[in-house]
Amino acid sequence: MSRPLATSASLLLALTFGGCAITAGELDSGGTDAATVSRVVDGDTIKVRVAGHSERVRYIGVDTPETVKPGSPVECYGHAASDFNTELVAGEAVRLTYDAEQRDRYGRLLAYVRRSRDGLFVNEELVRRGYATTMTIPPNVRYAGRFRALQRDARQAGRGLWGSCGR
Repeated sequence: MSRPLATSASLLLALTFGGCAITAGELDSGGTDAATVSRVVDGDTIKVRVAGHSERVRYIGVDTPETVKPGSPVECYGHAASDFNTELVAGEAVRLTYDAEQRDRYGRLLAYVRRSRDGLFVNEELVRRGYATTMTIPPNVRYAGRFRALQRDARQAGRGLWGSCGR
């Protein structure tokens, strides 16, 4: 079966049987997808519309203080990180770029996120401005060194959580 025909058949089956999660075959084979942010969940997680489906996306390589984790208190700078993420991407068209693994154990898409209108690398901007720390989980390590250098600079300059949370 040809690739376009197989992809169409997979999509038809998914729609017919009510599945709403995107399968690997429906994601762009080049490793990127266009999406629109429908909701900001917190500082490092968003909901998007991609390939006609709603998906939760967890930013690769970064971690922001918790604000919505069940059973956990709101962490220092958590609301600021969530608010900044909202400023960056709420309602925006974005480009999702995947690394070695496309989903985490919770079923979320794992992605590097760039704003479509100007190419702003959201994961990087969160670290640069001190709203996020690095979180490297192999095999998704494409920008780990770059994020570590940005975190070191933010920490030395006391930006964001580095100057506000006694870190």
